[in-house]
Order: sequence, then structure tokens, then C-alpha cells
Amino acid sequence: MPVNVGKFGVWTSIARWPDDRQARADAVAELDELGYGAIWLGGATASLELPEALLDASRRLVAATGILNVWTEPAKVVADSYARVSKSHPDRLLIGVGAGHAAFVGERYWHPFRAVESYLDRLDLPQSRVPRDARLLAALGPRMLRLAGERTAGAHPYLVTPEHTWRARDILGLGPLLAPEQKVVLTTDATQARTIARRALAVSLALPNYTENLLRLGFVEDDFVGSGSDHLVDSLVAWGSVATIRGRIEQHHNAGADHVAIQVLTAQADAPLPTAQWRALAEGLGLLS
Repeated sequence: MPVNVGKFGVWTSIARWPDDRQARADAVAELDELGYGAIWLGGATASLELPEALLDASRRLVAATGILNVWTEPAKVVADSYARVSKSHPDRLLIGVGAGHAAFVGERYWHPFRAVESYLDRLDLPQSRVPRDARLLAALGPRMLRLAGERTAGAHPYLVTPEHTWRARDILGLGPLLAPEQKVVLTTDATQARTIARRALAVSLALPNYTENLLRLGFVEDDFVGSGSDHLVDSLVAWGSVATIRGRIEQHHNAGADHVAIQVLTAQADAPLPTAQWRALAEGLGLLS
């Protein structure tokens, strides 16, 4: 049976989580109380140390990696870590894997589709098995989305729009999990929101994997000039009131998403965890009712 992540989760970089154990436990307790289904962790490593620590502090949350890079995180280490963590926390760990980006991998980066296929083959070996229902793929294009549906629990597309969610669901069909990431900024000040959004998007918009996917969705080269057009920024980052942001998240669900991983952006990238924003969103999404 697939891991149950619910309809809403929070997405954060592991760098944003405090080193202090009690501070982490308090943040997880808050998420438990707020009713989110999953914590998505960008930058997690094969040892799964942070996912394990967060699961230890939680009563029910799922920890999901978003993503483990197939070039840098050995499949055998991932499998051994999965076995250790899932033994203590059955059905609460989801292993997201993907090919990442050539700019960060270097000469090892060859054919990403084949590399992901090979990685899944290694996760299927009896001595290093991660069950199909406990893993998913970072998938944007049609081939990777089909592979996600055929060999994993589903797909975790990053930096996408509801239009992509609609296309992804059409490719995946009705069964597999579809859990897109959605960036949000809780402010109604357009200048402030776009400034925060552009800072967060700067690295991603320099990566061909993302820009090629956005071109497939109908954006044009002019949208990538400078720090990105307002149209591009507003399409990728939902900003405004809680009600406005809820509307964007609902668009993903209406387009076929089972779950939306919400990444809160704030004025300081290295700021503490956005617990106040998580609470406001939980209230607006009806998780506390």
C-alpha cells in the first residue's frame, strides 16, 4: 500500500532545520498539530539522518526526500538507511529520487533517464530493496513521468504550474501519486513578493531541466530574461492573501494532484522555519477545522 501523505505537506531545505534537537521536535509537534501530512526535505542525504530525526519527533507525519540525487547518493546506502528507518517508522518514509542537474554533478552526468532506470534497478535488488510503494521520482518530462508511474509510487514535480500538473496526471493515469511542489509568499505587496520569489528562483531558472520544461508549458525565451518576467514569476510562485494562495493550491488539486508540497518563501532564505506561515496556511486550508 502506498505511503499516505494526505493532501497537503510542507517543503523545506534541510539547511533550514535547526541543529538543536528540542527546536526540531517543537517544529514537528507544530506540524503534527496543524494537520499536514508530510514533510518534504530538499538536500537530504543517503543516510536519512534528518528524516529519521523528524520521524522520531512526530506522531504521524510522513518524511519524504525531495530528492535524493542518483549520482551522489549510493543506492545501497539509501536502501540500508530505508530499512533502518522504516523498521522504526513503518509506512511513514517516502524516498524521492531523481537525476538532479548537470551543473551540480559535473562529468558523471550522462543520460539522466538511463541513470534513473539503473538506480531503480539497484533499489530492486534483493539485498538493497526499497519497495515500489515507498519511492517516487522527481519527474518533469513525459518519459520520466511514465517511468515514475511504471516503477514507483508516483511523481514529485518541482517548479511547476497547475498546467503541468494537468499534463502529468494525463501521462500518469489515475493510480500513481502526483505530488507537485508549490512555492508561496504570504504577502499582498507585489514588489516584496516578487523580490522574494526572484531570489528563490534565480538558481533554478539557470538550469536547463527547468527552463526546457517551462518552454514546453508555453513560456517563451523572453520570460527568462534578467530575473524573469512578472508572468513567469507569478505563475511559479503563488503570493498574496491566504485565500489567494489556497486558490493556487486548489488549482493543482483540480488538475489531478493528490498532494501539494508547499514551500514557504520568506525575506531571508536562512530565516528560521516559517512556523507562523505554516499555521496561517493550515487555517486557510481548513486543516484545523
